[in-house]
Amino acid sequence: MAQTAVAAPASRRLAGTLFILGAALVWSVVGLFSKHCLQAGMEPLQCAFLRAFFGFVAFFVHMALAKRFRIPWRHALAFTLFGAWGIGVYFTCAQYTIKLSGAAMDIILQYTAPFWVAVFARILFGERLTRTKLFCMGLAAAGTVCVCLSGGSIPGEVSWIGITTGLVSGLCYASHYPFTRWWQKVYPSFIIFAWMLFGGCLVMAGVLLAQGLWRDSPVRTDFAWDVWLASAGTGVVCTYLAYVCLAEALKRISLVQTVVTSELEPVLAMLWLWLAFGECFIPIGWIGSALIIAAVLLMTLFGGDA
Repeated sequence: MAQTAVAAPASRRLAGTLFILGAALVWSVVGLFSKHCLQAGMEPLQCAFLRAFFGFVAFFVHMALAKRFRIPWRHALAFTLFGAWGIGVYFTCAQYTIKLSGAAMDIILQYTAPFWVAVFARILFGERLTRTKLFCMGLAAAGTVCVCLSGGSIPGEVSWIGITTGLVSGLCYASHYPFTRWWQKVYPSFIIFAWMLFGGCLVMAGVLLAQGLWRDSPVRTDFAWDVWLASAGTGVVCTYLAYVCLAEALKRISLVQTVVTSELEPVLAMLWLWLAFGECFIPIGWIGSALIIAAVLLMTLFGGDA
């Protein structure tokens, strides 16, 4: 009996580790899918909308199979409104950063998110900013400056618009932490994500329609099948599957272990982008990337208790 009691937790830890490794792997290819769509002539906003749309469809099917459609309208409205910001603005900014400054730049600037979370934790939950946390935030800030000075992972002039959208995407991503953390006590994750993606789709569809009317240029639909497949991949693989893996990992292993293991994502993403598109930072950009990743690892490993 003793051996069974020990083996069960060990198997859960192994399963949890495999789930978060799976999430990191599928997150790491979002830049590849998106860049393929952008190079085919798809506008960043349309690319972002389709990612949210295909992700929403996948979660909608999940809700149908689980027979969990009915929730109070005020809760559905709260999820939808948050999705307008957390999905609509987030996905759009990420796509513009990929187009203007490179997918590697987008990935690194999104990794400023844990430091926004520290600010949210202080304001919303009264968590004190310890010396370790302040050091890590300073380290990440220095890394972000280096990344910005590098001009991005696409050679040429610095795109300050691309840098700005990358920083905003990091803020959007960080805002998921307090919101999702609260509502997971009430609903399964797939319900929260489904309504959030619905809200994001509404916002981006409205902007796409207004943009088409203003420019007198309707949304393109004449893309080759491989472009549509890549677009679906951003929603089904990089959004739905990634969130499912993350939720399963959090059931089995600690938050710290989950976050530390997920740090494999930017390393893999940069490798794929270098192999597929030749994206590469100049030295100061790689130094900045290392500083940001080191700061995130220090904060998650030591927790900022001192």
